[in-house]
Amino acid sequence: MAIHQRIFLVSPWEVLLRVGELLAVPAFYGAVLCSTGRIAAGFLLGAAAGAGLAALAVRYRRVEELLAPLLLTVKSIPVASFIILALILFSAQSLAVLISFLIVLPVVYGSTAAGIRAADRQLLEMAQVFAIPAGRRLRYIYAPQVAPYFQSACATAVGLAWKSGMAAEVIGMPDGSIGAQLYQAKVYLDTRDLFAWTVVIVLLSVGCERLFQILLRLLFRALERM
Repeated sequence: MAIHQRIFLVSPWEVLLRVGELLAVPAFYGAVLCSTGRIAAGFLLGAAAGAGLAALAVRYRRVEELLAPLLLTVKSIPVASFIILALILFSAQSLAVLISFLIVLPVVYGSTAAGIRAADRQLLEMAQVFAIPAGRRLRYIYAPQVAPYFQSACATAVGLAWKSGMAAEVIGMPDGSIGAQLYQAKVYLDTRDLFAWTVVIVLLSVGCERLFQILLRLLFRALERM
């Protein structure tokens, strides 16, 4: 404010005005849809794979032993290294999907496995004594007790998926994406565009998290009513 140089820092009012300008451009919605679709696909694949592998790992000790070094590698290697390696092997269009998947997988896997192990052993023994089918065990014993763990993991994973997915798009620069817009803002030192797109990303991330949490609650309520 003292030096009146927008190149260093723009005011919140200017950022909001720029967001309004972006809303009037048709290409804005194309970029939002493309980036949201890729990150949502990576998140959903990672959440499904994490939950499935967690169930297998709790059931079979050998599966857990085989997955342990792989998941440790995924959690330890910097995201930038993954992005650059994946960019060599895959196209830029699918890069955000792959990186989001890799980031979400260990988060959901760890929490879901902890939730399954925390299931009430007395209820499980009762189900075994009365020969309750596996489907009913899953619906009435596992689902209610694993749900809080899975929901908490997904709430954390959504934000991580957006952060890693945006980093992948900035490096890979797929056409018509938010990441490409961020890169252009960096090249031209356009801090107004940088902050405007950042606001859009934050809103999309929060919106996706809330929407997914609502859908999960509806799903678990439906299972309870069945």
